[in-house]
This record gives sequence, structure tokens and C-alpha cells, in this order.
Amino acid sequence: MRTKCLNERMVPLEAIVPAAQNNINTQFILLEKGKIIWDGQNKMCLGLVADKTAAVHLQLWGEECEAFEAGDIIRMENGIFSYNKNNLVLRAGRRGKVEKVGDFTMEFVETPNLSEIKWVPDPNNSNKYVKHSVISPYSRIFPPIP
Repeated sequence: MRTKCLNERMVPLEAIVPAAQNNINTQFILLEKGKIIWDGQNKMCLGLVADKTAAVHLQLWGEECEAFEAGDIIRMENGIFSYNKNNLVLRAGRRGKVEKVGDFTMEFVETPNLSEIKWVPDPNNSNKYVKHSVISPYSRIFPPIP
């Protein structure tokens, strides 16, 4: 029964907006994964993920870096879409969870990339962000193969 409840709350990537809350439940495919780098004592890496509505940069920390490979279908519970060192990324954060639920069989698009959109505070609600302009239609970190 838990899976059914989670599926009812699952949102497509196109519906996520920057926020300071861990409330994103979604599922996507990992298209590419960058090199692991060290951020102080912690390892981290960026990935490009997508579903059938949009793409976004995913930040992985620690053991998450080795846990996933390109082609993995990943379910995220209680994720957060926010800025980390001037990069807008989707991540599990301390309260969220990511897990592999399949591989290679998922419809996806690479544009729009939500990490490549400039977001501004909503003039009607300062607690929300709205899309302002497109910085790049595709990922500048993981450019499309021509």
C-alpha cells in the first residue's frame, strides 16, 4: 500500500520549482554521470537526469556516487531542488532518499533542463519562484551528442 500512496504523490520533473523544502517525490532516468570530486571530506558528483517532461542536474553525495550508473531508473522521495554553490540542482539532501527501481526502459526528453532556467521570486508570493528566462535549452555541463 505504501507504493500506491507514493505513486499518487509522484510529480513529473517539469512540475518542480526551487524551494527550501524536502518535498519532491519523483522518478527519472540517469542519462550521464560526471566525475567524482571531493568537496572537503565529502565526495560528490553531478548527473543529468530526465523523465518524459524535462531534465535536471542531480547532485549525488558520498555513497550515492557509486550507487548509480547511466541507465538506472531512480525514485526520489522527499528531495529538494535548490541552489548549491550557485548551481541549481535536484538532490536528496539529508531528509530525502534515492533508490534504483529499474534500468534502461523509460521515456525521457533532454529539454527543457530545469537547472538551465533563471528563476526569480514570484511577485505575488515571495515564498515561491517562477521561471524568468532560459539560460540554455540543454545542459551546459552534459551537452547533447550531435
